[in-house]
Amino acid sequence: MAKPTQTAVAEEAHAPGTLSLGMLPDLLGFQLRMAQLATFRDFLETFADLGLTPTLFGALVLVEANPGAKQSELARTLGLDRSTMVSIIDRLEREGWVRRRRAATDRRSNAIELTAAGRRILPEFKRRVAEHEARLTAHLGADEQARLRDLLGRIFPDRR
Repeated sequence: MAKPTQTAVAEEAHAPGTLSLGMLPDLLGFQLRMAQLATFRDFLETFADLGLTPTLFGALVLVEANPGAKQSELARTLGLDRSTMVSIIDRLEREGWVRRRRAATDRRSNAIELTAAGRRILPEFKRRVAEHEARLTAHLGADEQARLRDLLGRIFPDRR
């Protein structure tokens, strides 16, 4: 019988899904990242038919809540650079959900507003997002959900 190579022994010891996580579960950043991955995976599955992403949805909600907001304000609020925001607005415009117009107070800037199509589709998006959120938090009680939102809000207080 042949002796297994070191590589074969190492591969057997670290079969998929069996790696020790070491200190990672104790790190808040690791837990946040794993939660983000699970959240994004479910969100993308929820909107697979439309290709809607969390960032696109967030931009639509901000535009609805702040009609006529400048692209730069939307970018700042979402924590994005201007060039990324341009591509997001381009995509939303191609879908027919928003439109750009010159900002009344600064003709060098674009103000963004929902189109009639955007106003029609957003309630459906919100319904799906509510279902997505319910799936993510199904194992948490209402008080635990509120506490989690509060705790996460304390980590990033400038985003509230």
